[in-house]
Amino acid sequence: MDIRLPLLRSEKDLTELVRELGFLPFFQNEISGFSIEDCTPPDRWFSPDNDGPWEWKGPVAQTKTCIYGKLFGKKAGFVSREWMPRFCNYRRDGYDFEARWEDQLVPYQDKRVYDRICERTAIETGFLKSDLNFRKGGNKGFDTIITRLQMQTYVIIGDFVYHRDKHFRPYGWGVSLYTTPEAVFGCDEVNAACDEAPEESRDAMLAHLKRILPRTEEKKLLRLLRG
Repeated sequence: MDIRLPLLRSEKDLTELVRELGFLPFFQNEISGFSIEDCTPPDRWFSPDNDGPWEWKGPVAQTKTCIYGKLFGKKAGFVSREWMPRFCNYRRDGYDFEARWEDQLVPYQDKRVYDRICERTAIETGFLKSDLNFRKGGNKGFDTIITRLQMQTYVIIGDFVYHRDKHFRPYGWGVSLYTTPEAVFGCDEVNAACDEAPEESRDAMLAHLKRILPRTEEKKLLRLLRG
């Protein structure tokens, strides 16, 4: 095992662990032990009786101590606010979205999705699909597009919206509420590392991960950062 993390018993535990580690995938991955799934007791993972990470992820994202979304291998995870600027700088390869578009590095449908999220500041999955005709018989590839935008850190999940029963209790799977890091933290903070070359940001994050995961091969850490 690469690391043994403390067991998570509360939303506060999760918030503090993300802040301490800086980077935390939601699901098990090639770095053994390094995920929320690995440190969640069975009675908190998909439990009908106790809240767990599935219920905590939205509130933790709302604390503004981190960003959340599909950030690691096209799967969900957290990056702390401290490391967010360097993570964004590296994943964006030094580009803001408009510069990437001007250099013809953005597919047209990606820009439509990104622009609509920016216009609304935050928008639920269903409304976003309806607005841009990603319904049955319409445009294709929404999941691929929204995942790519998250992996590039241009889009994050700010919270989840739940259906409510007659007693106003939430139920079912939460619906993602998409936003941008800039809408949550402001452009200055998100771009605080833009004076660094992307490789410098990567090396700083790699050095941090080596300190907390000293037994993990460097190539695994680099794959985590690259996504």
